[in-house]
Amino acid sequence: MKKPKHHIFVCKSFRGEEVKGLCAKQSQGDFLSYIDYEISDRGLDAMVTASGCLKMCEKGPVMVVYPQNWWFGNVKTEEDIDEILDALEEERPAESFLIGD
Repeated sequence: MKKPKHHIFVCKSFRGEEVKGLCAKQSQGDFLSYIDYEISDRGLDAMVTASGCLKMCEKGPVMVVYPQNWWFGNVKTEEDIDEILDALEEERPAESFLIGD
């Protein structure tokens, strides 16, 4: 497999074997399937992976894009994901969701 240009991690709130955090509870839908579909539909050189808890629960749901190290918070709807992916296509972060130090 060729290394993708972007790797998107989506917090699924796993701590051990259980879903315990807020990210999975606050999201509205199956983000992984939606992001995977959108990546393919848009022709983005990216892949999406579910992650364990990213320890940013107060800003959840959280997504991280590597290698840019862009952290996005309060990603709750498919429209939010579209805004993030639209910006990614333009090689910039979606400022309204960007969280930092």
